[in-house]
Amino acid sequence: MKIGICSDHAGVEYKAKLIKYLQGRGIEVVNFGTDTTESMDYPDVAHPLASAVESGSVDLGIALCGTGNGMAITLNKHQGVRAGLAWGTAIGKLVKQHNNANVLVMPARFISYRLAVAIVRAWLDTPFEGGRHQRRIDKIPVKKS
Repeated sequence: MKIGICSDHAGVEYKAKLIKYLQGRGIEVVNFGTDTTESMDYPDVAHPLASAVESGSVDLGIALCGTGNGMAITLNKHQGVRAGLAWGTAIGKLVKQHNNANVLVMPARFISYRLAVAIVRAWLDTPFEGGRHQRRIDKIPVKKS
Protein backbone atom coordinates (compact mmCIF):
# COMPACT_ATOMS: atom_id res chain seq x y z
CA MET A 1 0.00 0.00 0.00
CA LYS A 2 1.16 3.53 -0.79
CA ILE A 3 -0.24 6.54 1.08
CA GLY A 4 0.26 10.18 0.18
CA ILE A 5 0.38 12.65 3.06
CA CYS A 6 0.36 16.42 3.29
CA SER A 7 -0.07 19.19 5.81
CA ASP A 8 0.08 22.90 6.15
CA HIS A 9 2.26 24.55 8.79
CA ALA A 10 -0.23 23.68 11.57
CA GLY A 11 0.00 19.95 10.91
CA VAL A 12 3.65 19.55 9.98
CA GLU A 13 4.75 18.05 13.31
CA TYR A 14 1.99 15.43 13.33
CA LYS A 15 2.69 14.67 9.68
CA ALA A 16 6.36 13.93 10.36
CA LYS A 17 5.43 11.55 13.19
CA LEU A 18 2.65 9.91 11.15
CA ILE A 19 5.09 9.19 8.33
CA LYS A 20 7.21 7.17 10.77
CA TYR A 21 4.12 5.45 12.17
CA LEU A 22 2.90 4.45 8.70
CA GLN A 23 6.32 3.25 7.62
CA GLY A 24 6.43 1.17 10.80
CA ARG A 25 3.26 -0.54 9.56
CA GLY A 26 5.04 -1.39 6.31
CA ILE A 27 3.26 1.30 4.30
CA GLU A 28 5.11 3.27 1.63
CA VAL A 29 4.58 7.00 2.17
CA VAL A 30 4.82 9.87 -0.31
CA ASN A 31 5.25 13.26 1.39
CA PHE A 32 3.59 16.14 -0.48
CA GLY A 33 4.80 18.75 2.05
CA THR A 34 5.07 21.11 3.76
CA ASP A 35 8.06 20.33 5.93
CA THR A 36 8.36 23.58 7.90
CA THR A 37 6.23 25.52 10.35
CA GLU A 38 6.44 28.65 8.18
CA SER A 39 2.99 29.87 7.17
CA MET A 40 1.90 28.47 3.81
CA ASP A 41 -1.25 27.97 1.75
CA TYR A 42 -2.83 24.52 2.18
CA PRO A 43 -4.10 24.29 -1.44
CA ASP A 44 -0.46 24.18 -2.56
CA VAL A 45 -0.11 20.72 -1.00
CA ALA A 46 -3.73 19.54 -1.12
CA HIS A 47 -4.06 19.71 -4.92
CA PRO A 48 -0.95 17.58 -5.62
CA LEU A 49 -2.13 14.98 -3.08
CA ALA A 50 -5.61 14.92 -4.63
CA SER A 51 -4.15 14.52 -8.12
CA ALA A 52 -2.03 11.59 -6.91
CA VAL A 53 -5.10 9.90 -5.42
CA GLU A 54 -7.09 10.48 -8.62
CA SER A 55 -4.32 9.14 -10.85
CA GLY A 56 -3.73 6.10 -8.65
CA SER A 57 -0.09 6.93 -8.01
CA VAL A 58 -1.03 6.61 -4.32
CA ASP A 59 -3.74 4.34 -2.95
CA LEU A 60 -4.98 6.66 -0.21
CA GLY A 61 -4.18 10.04 1.30
CA ILE A 62 -3.94 11.74 4.67
CA ALA A 63 -4.07 15.51 5.13
CA LEU A 64 -3.72 17.73 8.17
CA CYS A 65 -4.28 21.42 8.75
CA GLY A 66 -5.39 23.53 11.69
CA THR A 67 -9.12 22.74 11.54
CA GLY A 68 -9.06 20.22 8.71
CA ASN A 69 -11.71 22.23 6.90
CA GLY A 70 -9.46 23.98 4.39
CA MET A 71 -7.86 20.72 3.35
CA ALA A 72 -11.21 18.91 3.10
CA ILE A 73 -12.78 21.68 1.02
CA THR A 74 -9.81 21.80 -1.35
CA LEU A 75 -9.42 18.03 -1.68
CA ASN A 76 -13.11 17.53 -2.38
CA LYS A 77 -12.94 19.84 -5.41
CA HIS A 78 -11.36 16.87 -7.18
CA GLN A 79 -13.96 14.51 -8.66
CA GLY A 80 -11.99 11.38 -7.77
CA VAL A 81 -11.49 12.30 -4.12
CA ARG A 82 -13.73 11.60 -1.16
CA ALA A 83 -11.99 13.41 1.70
CA GLY A 84 -13.51 12.82 5.11
CA LEU A 85 -12.79 15.05 8.10
CA ALA A 86 -12.38 13.05 11.31
CA TRP A 87 -11.76 14.27 14.86
CA GLY A 88 -12.42 10.97 16.63
CA THR A 89 -12.03 7.26 16.02
CA ALA A 90 -15.74 6.67 15.46
CA ILE A 91 -15.76 9.30 12.70
CA GLY A 92 -12.54 7.83 11.28
CA LYS A 93 -14.23 4.44 10.99
CA LEU A 94 -17.45 5.83 9.54
CA VAL A 95 -15.81 7.92 6.80
CA LYS A 96 -14.32 4.66 5.51
CA GLN A 97 -17.21 2.31 6.30
CA HIS A 98 -19.98 4.53 4.88
CA ASN A 99 -18.22 6.99 2.55
CA ASN A 100 -15.20 4.95 1.43
CA ALA A 101 -13.12 8.08 2.01
CA ASN A 102 -9.90 7.77 0.05
CA VAL A 103 -8.40 10.72 1.92
CA LEU A 104 -8.51 11.14 5.68
CA VAL A 105 -8.37 14.74 6.93
CA MET A 106 -7.64 15.64 10.55
CA PRO A 107 -7.64 18.93 12.52
CA ALA A 108 -4.14 19.12 13.99
CA ARG A 109 -4.95 22.03 16.31
CA PHE A 110 -7.91 20.24 17.90
CA ILE A 111 -6.70 16.68 18.51
CA SER A 112 -3.70 15.14 20.25
CA TYR A 113 -1.08 13.24 18.30
CA ARG A 114 -2.12 10.09 20.16
CA LEU A 115 -5.70 10.56 18.94
CA ALA A 116 -4.45 11.24 15.40
CA VAL A 117 -2.72 7.84 15.37
CA ALA A 118 -5.87 6.16 16.71
CA ILE A 119 -7.96 7.82 13.99
CA VAL A 120 -5.53 6.74 11.26
CA ARG A 121 -5.53 3.18 12.61
CA ALA A 122 -9.34 3.10 12.73
CA TRP A 123 -9.61 4.46 9.18
CA LEU A 124 -7.02 2.08 7.73
CA ASP A 125 -8.39 -0.98 9.50
CA THR A 126 -12.07 -0.41 8.68
CA PRO A 127 -13.42 -1.92 5.46
CA PHE A 128 -15.93 -0.16 3.23
CA GLU A 129 -19.39 -1.59 3.83
CA GLY A 130 -20.69 -1.16 0.26
CA GLY A 131 -24.37 -1.83 -0.40
CA ARG A 132 -26.56 1.23 0.09
CA HIS A 133 -23.44 3.28 0.75
CA GLN A 134 -22.03 2.49 -2.71
CA ARG A 135 -25.29 3.67 -4.28
CA ARG A 136 -24.89 6.99 -2.47
CA ILE A 137 -21.24 7.34 -3.44
CA ASP A 138 -22.18 6.74 -7.07
CA LYS A 139 -24.39 9.84 -6.88
CA ILE A 140 -21.64 12.18 -5.64
CA PRO A 141 -19.81 13.13 -8.87
CA VAL A 142 -21.19 16.14 -10.71
CA LYS A 143 -22.36 15.02 -14.13
CA LYS A 144 -21.57 17.48 -16.91
CA SER A 145 -24.37 18.04 -19.37
